[in-house]
Amino acid sequence: MSPIRMSRLESAVRVVLAFNEAFNRQDVAGMLQLMSEDCIFENTHPAPDGTVYSGRAAVTRFWQDFFRQSPQAHIQIEEIFGLGLRCIMRWRYDWEDEAGKKGHVRGVDIFQVKNGLICEKLSYVKG
Repeated sequence: MSPIRMSRLESAVRVVLAFNEAFNRQDVAGMLQLMSEDCIFENTHPAPDGTVYSGRAAVTRFWQDFFRQSPQAHIQIEEIFGLGLRCIMRWRYDWEDEAGKKGHVRGVDIFQVKNGLICEKLSYVKG
């Protein structure tokens, strides 16, 4: 396979890696630069189906509120792979609550990337 073709196949993974780096910096602006205007984010809470946020404005508000409530939030990638427009990331999310108690959950995100931007992020958690 040619390097150019391989580059296209790996592009979604590169975008998701950059998104995760911005997440770990709590850089909402950096995260949103990697998401399309019409992006969809499906959160894990509340169980069993989560909440769907549609459009950049709604997704921005979610992440701003999220980091206010979880300033120690960190995602460790356990595995990531993708092909073309799709990327799957298995992760561990660590946090610390207001009392200093640490916690974590593990889960999976399914991303769709079009034109170099995340247009869909569907999150699932072990629970």
